Amino acid sequence: MLHTLMTSPFRCDLQAMVRLLAKGDDVLLMQDGVMAAVAGSPVLEVLLRAPISLYVLKDDLDARGLFGQISTSVAAISYTEFVALAVKNPQQMIW
Repeated sequence: MLHTLMTSPFRCDLQAMVRLLAKGDDVLLMQDGVMAAVAGSPVLEVLLRAPISLYVLKDDLDARGLFGQISTSVAAISYTEFVALAVKNPQQMIW
């Protein structure tokens, strides 16, 4: 399943999201959700403990001036790669 976090991680029910993550799920941080990818963030630490693959949308990082501040544990992807994730995951949940 593809989970897309589009709102600030400080304005969503992160614990509910983490409870619903399953082994092998993909999580894409986009729009204000990219703040969860900042290195050292407590939200990032929670996500890195989950059995998931974690991605962040490059364009949204650039728009917020955060590209140089994200953790190396998060893969920055393009819109083309986002489409590939959506095709790979027919089931999706938006947060």
